[in-house]
Amino acid sequence: MLLTDRSAGFLTDGALIERILDHLDRGTTDLSDSIWCEPVANYRSADRLRREIEVVLQRQPVPFCPSVALPANGSYVARVAGGTPIVATRGDDGVVRAFRNSCRHRGTALVDGHGCARSLVCPFHGWVYRLDGALRHVPDQYGFPGLDRASNGLVPVATAEGQGVVFVDQSATEIDAVTLAGLPEVLGADQELLGTNEDVIDVNWKVFLEGFLEGYHIKATHRQTFFPFGYDNVNVVEHCGRHSRVTFPFRRIEALRDVPPAERRLDGMLTTVQHIFPNVIVARLSHHTSMVVLEPTSVDQTTIVSYLLAHRRGEASGTQEARATQAARDTDFVRVGLKEDREMARAVQRGLASGANDALQFGRFEGAIVHFHRQLTELLGDEPL
Repeated sequence: MLLTDRSAGFLTDGALIERILDHLDRGTTDLSDSIWCEPVANYRSADRLRREIEVVLQRQPVPFCPSVALPANGSYVARVAGGTPIVATRGDDGVVRAFRNSCRHRGTALVDGHGCARSLVCPFHGWVYRLDGALRHVPDQYGFPGLDRASNGLVPVATAEGQGVVFVDQSATEIDAVTLAGLPEVLGADQELLGTNEDVIDVNWKVFLEGFLEGYHIKATHRQTFFPFGYDNVNVVEHCGRHSRVTFPFRRIEALRDVPPAERRLDGMLTTVQHIFPNVIVARLSHHTSMVVLEPTSVDQTTIVSYLLAHRRGEASGTQEARATQAARDTDFVRVGLKEDREMARAVQRGLASGANDALQFGRFEGAIVHFHRQLTELLGDEPL
C-alpha cells in the first residue's frame, strides 16, 4: 500500500486504526513510490551544512518552542536556533514575539535558558528592554549623545503562534498565516510542560533525525525493548506539505477488532512520530509528548533541545503530580530504546567516514526519510542523485 500524501491534515483516528488493522491482516506496510540515494558527502560537507542552516533553518518558519513553554506574560525562552541566539517572550498583551538575543550596546546576550521577567535587562551595562523589544532605559544616557531609543530596540525576527507551537523565521518580517494554516495539528490544547532538557550528540543532525522516521529497524535494534510490544516494519506513513507523520502500532491494537468502530480509541494503542520540517520531531505516547528540536552545530555534532509535555484530559487526568507520574512511566519505557537509537546513530556517523559508500540508500519502507530529503534537496536547489 502506498503511503498517504494529504494536503490538509492526517488520517482521522478511525481511518488510522482501519489502515493499521488492514496492514496486519495482509502482512503489509506503507510504501513510498520510490527509493532515494543521499550522497554521503551531504552529511560530511561543511559547505552543505552552511547552506542547510542559511537557506533552510534560517529562511523557513521553524518551530522554536511549545506555546506552553511561555505560559504567562513575562515568560521567555532563550536558545540558539539555526545558529542564531534568539529569545522569545510573551508580552504584557499576551502576544509572543522573538528577537535576536543581543543588546544594542555591546552585543551581550540578554538572557539564557528560560524564566519570567517584567523586562529584559542586559547583564553587562544594565540597558533595559520591554517585553515588546523597545529600549526602555539606558543608564547615564548622557554618555550617548544623539542616541535614538526608538531605533535601538531589540532586533525582531518573524514570529507566529499556532498549533500549540511558537514558530520563528529569521529572514522575514512576518510569517504568512496561510503557512501555519496548512500545518497538521502539532500540539493540542491539552498539554502541560513538565521539563526541558538540552544535550549534545556527536552525530550529524540528519542522521539523528532519520532514526525517528522509520520502523524498519525495530526488530534488529530494539529486540528486547520496543519489539516485544510493537511490530517490525509495520507503519502508516503520511505527508502533509513538507511535514510527515509515522505511526508505530502496539500489539495490543489487535484488541480493537472486537470494538465497534465508533467506540475505538487510540490511547495506549500506538505511538505517533510527527516530523515538522525541517528539524523538529513531535513524538506522542499514551501520557506524554516529546517535542525534540535538532540544532546542528557542526557536520558531526547536534544540540538536542527536548520539551517534555504531559497530557491533560480534564479531571480524569488527576493532579499535576499524577500526570507527571504517568508521563514518567512512559519515558521509562522509551528511555532504553532511545539509548539504542543513539548508539545506532553514532554507528552510522562512524560508518560515513569508512569510504565504503558514495551514497546512503533509503528504501520504500523509509518513505518519511525519502520525503524529508526530497524537500531539503528542493529547497537547496540541488539535483537529486
